[in-house]
Amino acid sequence: MITAYSPQARGRSERIFRTHQARLPKELALAGITDMEAANCYLREIYIHAFNAEFMQPAAAEGSAFVPWFGGQLEDYLCEFHERVVGHDNCVSFNNIKLQTPANQHRCHYVKAKVTVSRYPDGKLAIFHGPRKTAIFDKTGQFYLLLTPLGY
Repeated sequence: MITAYSPQARGRSERIFRTHQARLPKELALAGITDMEAANCYLREIYIHAFNAEFMQPAAAEGSAFVPWFGGQLEDYLCEFHERVVGHDNCVSFNNIKLQTPANQHRCHYVKAKVTVSRYPDGKLAIFHGPRKTAIFDKTGQFYLLLTPLGY
């Protein structure tokens, strides 16, 4: 597998685009197709199967190239991130909502600290200080779960 960030992969994708741009208009013209609906039908039913039959190569190894995720909670990566600075009242503002940063075993306050507010697809919010998630809030800004309680 070649990653998409390498020049080799970009070259491969450019070559495949050039191939499609050169072949597809000619094949559509030969088939007498002039409207979008007929072109989409031709792509699904004829072109893709013929192209794959001509250019497809068998896999070098059996099995799947996918590996299981082991990096923590996936939802903490698949969300929006917004950087904020904690105010003198130990709160951050996010979309006209005040989120109280809770004291915990690592810090008694977060005044002037840079934190990240994460907004999840279900509307919940979380405050991160570095890699630590300190609290989760519902979409109205009410505490949902305090993650790092006081340890003293």
